Order: sequence, then structure tokens, then C-alpha cells
Amino acid sequence: MSSRANILVTGGAGFIGSHACKALVAAGYLPVTLDNFSTGHRDAVKWGPCIGGDIRDTALVREALTSHRIDAVMHFAAKAYVGESMHDPAIYYDNNVSGTASVLAACRQAGVGDFIFSSSCATYGEPSALPITEATTQRPVNPYGRTKLIGEQMIADHAAAYGLRHVTLRYFNAAGADPAGELAERHEPETHLIPLALIAAHGKREALAVFGSDYATPDGTCIRDFVHVGDLAQAHAGALSYLLGGGSNVALNIGSGRGYSILDIVAEVERVTGRAIRLRFEPRRAGDPPVLIADPRLAERVLGFVTKLSDIGTIVADASAHFKIGAGNAIRA
Repeated sequence: MSSRANILVTGGAGFIGSHACKALVAAGYLPVTLDNFSTGHRDAVKWGPCIGGDIRDTALVREALTSHRIDAVMHFAAKAYVGESMHDPAIYYDNNVSGTASVLAACRQAGVGDFIFSSSCATYGEPSALPITEATTQRPVNPYGRTKLIGEQMIADHAAAYGLRHVTLRYFNAAGADPAGELAERHEPETHLIPLALIAAHGKREALAVFGSDYATPDGTCIRDFVHVGDLAQAHAGALSYLLGGGSNVALNIGSGRGYSILDIVAEVERVTGRAIRLRFEPRRAGDPPVLIADPRLAERVLGFVTKLSDIGTIVADASAHFKIGAGNAIRA
């Protein structure tokens, strides 16, 4: 398969999807973005054609696949807020499960047989042992994680029945921003820790809410494995090269293998910005496991993937450089 393959990127206007599109172009592919812009940004589509539409419109997806002569699909489009999924699970089953089923149906109809799926460490739930390997039992504790696991199962069933070839990437906490300055993290509302800490550090939020201070961790707050979005983008480009080169079906953890607590992140943001952050401790949120840390060694063996940007200092510095303070609580990239 030539590296000039055309790749449909669902959710390519979003945080991770747009960074992946940039990485795809650098690797010699042509990304074709399909996004309904419910959370993504049209101005983030800077590499390749852009199609406005919803993945649940199977006919639209099929037309995109055929008219752009798509060779493989990279499927990011999904709802992705754990807390929201606990309060309104129906929209997660509609978007994430029905949407993935629609994309898979369009692939069958258009004869596209290579598929890269954006999954999540949320499929593991509360693991019995750390770090988390791909063999760890998947027992998600929130609807978001359950919808991602259902997506994985649908893809596996399509592989068995229809010969779909796939790579599933279960990544951990995406963070940071494009080091070259062309893309940044923009969510409305913002729920991710590092942007919220930056907002609080610049005085545009009265305090940073910390949900849970009584976990069985060294400082009582949750511990997460943060992976730079630039590293995530490279993992997707590498997975595509592997798949189009004849690689076998596989699921891989994409993380740094290092864990940082909420208070670790606060301390690093304070160091980078030179500003103190006021904290407001709140009860634990339902659906939040205490510790999630990846074992990334299988991705290294299969893809040759090693993180280059995912030390916490680089992550926070890159995120900080891409934010300027706007009115109210908003930060605009």
C-alpha cells in the first residue's frame, strides 16, 4: 500500500483528531476529516479536505468513503466526558455505539477494510494490578468506558465475520498541545485538568476543584498517566503504517507508563506559570478510578512506539504556551 493512501478521519476537527491529521500529512497520507463540529473546531482542519456531517448518517459516511477513494478509517468521533456520561448515558450510547455501528456499516458497504479505533483506558475500570497491560480484564465503571468497550467488541465481531483489519488504541490521558503552535486544546466546557489548572493559575477561575482527597494514593488524589497529544498523534500514524503494511489485528495501550497525581499536576502548573493555584476540595466523582497507569511495552514491540514528549514538564509547558487569557473563564487558543 502506498503511503499516499487517503484516510477518513472521523472527529478530525477535535483535539486529538486534528493533531493526528497533522501527523498523517507529515507521514505522507491525505487525511479527509468528517466532523459535525459539536465539539470540534472547523479552523482546526488545516490538512486535507473537510466534510461537515454526523457519523450516524451512514449514507453520508459511505459517500465520503467512495468519493474520496478512502483506503482506511481512523475513528475518533465520540462523546468523551466521564462525568457527563454518568449523568446522561443515553447520549453516549447514541453517539459512541450507534455512531461506531454506522461507520462500520459504511465501511462494509464501501469495501473499506482497514480501521483504526480510538479507544480508552476507561475500558479497564478499576484494575486489580498496575501497570495496566492489554491483558488486564476490562471492567469499565462508567458509561463512557462501557461504550468504548462495546465499540471494541463490535470491531472484533466485524473482523471475525467480515474480515475487517484493525488496530485499537487504548490511550490514557491526552494532554499538552502542538509544539509548533498550530493547534491547541479547546473544549467547551473545559473539563480537563491541565487547562483548568492553567485557567486557575491566571486568576480566571476562583479555584481549581479537586474531586476526592481520600483515595489510597500517596497524597490522596487520583493518579493518571498523561500522554502528550503529539505522541498520541504519532502513535496513530504508526498504527496506520503497521496496518496498511499487513500488520495483524491488535489492541494497544498508548501511555507514558508514568503516573502523576492531581496535586503533582497542580505543582507543575504552578512551577511553569509562576503562579499559585487556589484549590477547592470536593467529594469524589462517580466513575473515577483511583489510579490508571499504562504498561506501554506492547506498543513499543508492535509499532516501535516510544513517547518523546510525555514528561509532565513538556506537557504543561506546551499546554501553557498555547493558551491566552480571554474574557470570563474562557481561554482561547
